[in-house]
Amino acid sequence: MCVYYCTRASIPPPPEGRDEQMTLHEFKASLAAQLPPAALDAPLAALWWDAKGDWAAAHALVDELETADGMAVHAYLHRKEGNPTNAEYWYERAGRGFHRPALDSEWDALVEGLLSHARKP
Repeated sequence: MCVYYCTRASIPPPPEGRDEQMTLHEFKASLAAQLPPAALDAPLAALWWDAKGDWAAAHALVDELETADGMAVHAYLHRKEGNPTNAEYWYERAGRGFHRPALDSEWDALVEGLLSHARKP
């Protein structure tokens, strides 16, 4: 967790005039960087770290996050971990049924949904 929070302050802001809204394609392109984009909220940053293969960093960002989005990402992470009982608990807390689509399809859907929330005024 410290990698994320301790280094985040050193990430430069987006260029002046650049809309901070991101597309799924831009989000995936950002995975080439060593750190997530500064504008990401915790659930999106967790999915970023998950895609980078750092489950622990991803989980640390949503472990105690009591929002529907945070709990949905938390559920996905436990499902990916192979813990369906814990995943089902978090899906229920997030107000979602226990889904069984392919993990990468669920990851894409979560990212797209969270990015669309970020675009709303």
